[in-house]
Amino acid sequence: MSSARLPSTPVQQGTTRIVGATVIDGTGAGPRVADVEIVDGRIAAIGVGPAAARADATFDADGLFLTPGLVDTHVHLTMPNGSTEEADRLKFMEEHAFATAESMRLTLEAGVTAARDLAGLTPGYRRAVAAGLIAGPRLHVAITMLSPTGGHADPVRANRSLAAYTDFEPIPSVGVVDSDDEVVKAIRTLVRTGADVVKICTTGGISTPDDSPDDLGVPERQVRLMVAELARRGGRPIAAHAQGNEGALAAVRGGVTSLEHGYEMSDELIEAMLRRGTTLVPTLSTLSMSPDPARKPPQVVAKKLEWQKRGRDSARRAIEAGVPVAMGTDAGIHPHGRNAAEIGHLVDAGMTPLQALHACTMQGARLLGLADHLGSVEAGKLADVVLWDVDPLTDPGAMVEAVHARAVLQAGRAAKDLDGRIG
Repeated sequence: MSSARLPSTPVQQGTTRIVGATVIDGTGAGPRVADVEIVDGRIAAIGVGPAAARADATFDADGLFLTPGLVDTHVHLTMPNGSTEEADRLKFMEEHAFATAESMRLTLEAGVTAARDLAGLTPGYRRAVAAGLIAGPRLHVAITMLSPTGGHADPVRANRSLAAYTDFEPIPSVGVVDSDDEVVKAIRTLVRTGADVVKICTTGGISTPDDSPDDLGVPERQVRLMVAELARRGGRPIAAHAQGNEGALAAVRGGVTSLEHGYEMSDELIEAMLRRGTTLVPTLSTLSMSPDPARKPPQVVAKKLEWQKRGRDSARRAIEAGVPVAMGTDAGIHPHGRNAAEIGHLVDAGMTPLQALHACTMQGARLLGLADHLGSVEAGKLADVVLWDVDPLTDPGAMVEAVHARAVLQAGRAAKDLDGRIG
């Protein structure tokens, strides 16, 4: 994980001072009123007293709450808000790209300064953000996801029709792997193309009509094969879509870095995650959404209602046991721009607001291998910070509304400044 790519964004040169904010730094420490000095995109000092240097810009943050930028480790930015399969099939490639850029803007303006896209984006979007061509969070990308024939990543439906996303698939035909040779070739193709993380499916899913969370996907033996092949090629983390218990066990025993969803978790699974240090990304924002019978097949609606109860109980038990937890919303299914909903859901699952904010900042940065640069407000780190007009510790549920993120800075540069306070 130490070799993780640090996704870049344009840097604000010079000295910026944020004055009078209540700082909640993401380390787990309590709030304090302090000034934050930013020099050439990095945090230089936190405290009160005389300035170390004349500021080129000053941000009066009296009455606001300063936190690290949120790190959403499970998003799908190519799935725009309000999209339907029928509408998607009528899009030109350019429309699809612009809709994706809009999802990225909404995500950034919701306070998410770094995100991990777990199937859909190509490295070209990461490079476009780095070049300042489009607004969006710093990006790690999986490009596509892997499963066996008939599994969660198989786009072929029972009647042999194709899921709409295949019209815009970054690497056609790579996602379905059955033999060991296909597994190795897929890993090599993803590394060659520039994936930062590999997304695999060791179970089926709630949202797909022809498989179930209890169905098994990539087996433990092939998970180990993927881990070994990635180790030969400089190392990459593996994120495992796993909703049912047996497939989740296969993922954890095989050596994945994170378990995505984890909607059914036995004591054995929780113990294995604690022993191996596997991070849980519970995606409670998506789990908590009520299915729309007008848009989803009846079997999908029934599956969702059944698994909601299991998922909430599993998250609560994992948190009580001390399993590492990082923020992941599954945005794309959950609306883009409402990512901070996950903070409130984690509080509902048993975390304190301070713990939930830590999970949504520092823990996310650790999962991405970027904790030396992101995830907390500390001297030397990149100045990816958000200023809120609601208190994250007394009203975390209000943070879901992006208007409460009054300013968002990436490397000290104002990506959002609703009040025009910088100057």
